[in-house]
Amino acid sequence: MFAAMTSVLWVALGGAIGAAGRHVVATQALRLMGPAFPWGTLSVNIAGSLAMGFLAGLFAHRLQVSTEVRMFLMTGILGGFTTFSAFSLDVSVLVERKDYLMGALYIIGSVTLAVAALFAGLRLARLLFT
Repeated sequence: MFAAMTSVLWVALGGAIGAAGRHVVATQALRLMGPAFPWGTLSVNIAGSLAMGFLAGLFAHRLQVSTEVRMFLMTGILGGFTTFSAFSLDVSVLVERKDYLMGALYIIGSVTLAVAALFAGLRLARLLFT
């Protein structure tokens, strides 16, 4: 029980760091480039995916680290910075398995259904609260 709670605390600490980093990047991107395009979100999605790939490769091929370190960095910091990095890692696993059809379906389904779900949530909130 204590080990599970410790893991949750490491993820939470990393998540706070990642979310703060996302806020800083989004704020700076908005200040520098304006509100016409979500440059901050695009930036954190790309940077988080790059970092997730690098860390996954590093941990798989060069550096042995504890589960707690992996959770802190990948689930915590990068998950707080951008959940798109986890999505990108999932896609890479499917592609490395040469399961291209499932990879493509996962990409299309995730993006399409996530955006559709967001609109459904907005619609539900409007129906319930306006």
